[in-house]
Amino acid sequence: MNFKPIICLFIAAGFLNSNTIYAQKQKDRVKEMMENLSKDELIKHLSIIAGDEMEGRKTGEAGQKMAANYIRNIYKSLEIEALPGTDDYFQMVPSDAMKRMFSPKLNDSENVVAYIKGSEKPDEYLVISAHYDHVGIANGEIYNGADDNGTGTTALLELARMFKIAEKNGNGPKRSMVFLHCTGEEYGLHGSRFFVNSKIIPLEQIVADLNVDMIGRRDFTYQKNKKEYIYLVGSDKLSTELHDISEAMNKKYTNLVLDYTYNDDKHPEMIYYRSDHYNFAKYNIPVIFYYSGEHADYHKPTDTVDKIDFDEMLKRTQLIFVTAWELANRNERIKLK
Repeated sequence: MNFKPIICLFIAAGFLNSNTIYAQKQKDRVKEMMENLSKDELIKHLSIIAGDEMEGRKTGEAGQKMAANYIRNIYKSLEIEALPGTDDYFQMVPSDAMKRMFSPKLNDSENVVAYIKGSEKPDEYLVISAHYDHVGIANGEIYNGADDNGTGTTALLELARMFKIAEKNGNGPKRSMVFLHCTGEEYGLHGSRFFVNSKIIPLEQIVADLNVDMIGRRDFTYQKNKKEYIYLVGSDKLSTELHDISEAMNKKYTNLVLDYTYNDDKHPEMIYYRSDHYNFAKYNIPVIFYYSGEHADYHKPTDTVDKIDFDEMLKRTQLIFVTAWELANRNERIKLK
């Protein structure tokens, strides 16, 4: 009897089985990390960032600078480094770079930028962005901006915490992760435009931008609907591969309703052009914008922490995490159309 084919069959079966076990371990690890994202951390940070003491975080004003210092101190406490080229996490955005017709003159401000160096592909970068500014005080009332965009700001801090835990456990991202907190968004996407134009990172080395802006409420459409959802904008505009990855990660881990209403080029709200991701998309960098929609408290002093649905916010943050994890760790960077 010829034993060689049988031996080869056993070897092949063992190889396939080991690959299956490895894949299962990888899947479980991602799921475990996703489930360890903390609602309590979200509540803790948002309560401070959208608290009255931040005075509505108007660009260039004292409250915005208090928020910038708070964000920087969190990254220091997490032992996450400043992006090289910044001044201790701050990228200064001068007043002259934030001029816009019919907008108020803004004081000098700063983006806050932290990063985790990739373990295998350090010169490829995945950016996760959110603006942390809001509109300040008007008529004696503080516009706290809990949802806009305290929620995105807080989600970034929690995502960064989990990626850093992974790194400390010897399972850090293969690509470098950049956590970009933009200033000046409310007055013209100024901070993200300055970041991109500064080329502090070579633009051709940015794999994608995942932008988070208002993920803590239910909008008018879903107010009476119990479905868990998120609006996605831009995922298919520059990279079909990015869109497919996003869909696959949601199906595998979170099962949210992915609503593409605002992704329509003809939608009157023109959301694709109205948040910080657009300054990346202009340079053919693939983007996804995560958004839970407009509500009755949008740009009002009633946009406060007590209105935030933290369970929904956490689920949306989980989707962003698993998508970011896949983009940071897959063998090949996503391709443009």
